[in-house]
Amino acid sequence: MICRNAKSALPDLLLDPGAASNAAVRAHVDSCAECRDELHSLEATFSLLDEWKAPEPSAYFDQKLAVLLREEQAKPPAGWFERMRSRLLFNTGRQFRPAFAGALALALLIGGGTIADFSVHSGNRHSVSATVTDLQVFDKNDQALQTMDQLLQDDGSTDDSAAQPGSSL
Repeated sequence: MICRNAKSALPDLLLDPGAASNAAVRAHVDSCAECRDELHSLEATFSLLDEWKAPEPSAYFDQKLAVLLREEQAKPPAGWFERMRSRLLFNTGRQFRPAFAGALALALLIGGGTIADFSVHSGNRHSVSATVTDLQVFDKNDQALQTMDQLLQDDGSTDDSAAQPGSSL
């Protein structure tokens, strides 16, 4: 048996040493010095707890408690702000957890969407569709071809489309 498993079963061994399920733990404790020391430590703790006695309440405890209860009931009810303050200060916050989780999810959605929107727009400020880009490229190519034709005509040269069928270049 592994020491970790044996140590977790030691309280059961202390509470019911004769149980059949504790036989493996008992065998491990007999063979392992560390677990044996842990068992002796637990036995000493339990014996101290057996010796401890709770103090007796005073003879006037019930009367004092009744007076404090009446005083508390006689106080005017607290306002909304004071009730919320006491809930936040003295509560575990379990009833607020769904509201906090919803608020956090909303903040993450808004923040993540805003960051995603900034990253899309900051990287591609002048983004256009592929069709518009292709048309712009074709327009630039057409302008380049027209410029070339003008240059060739200014030189007195003829291009292939204007050449006569029988002439050579």
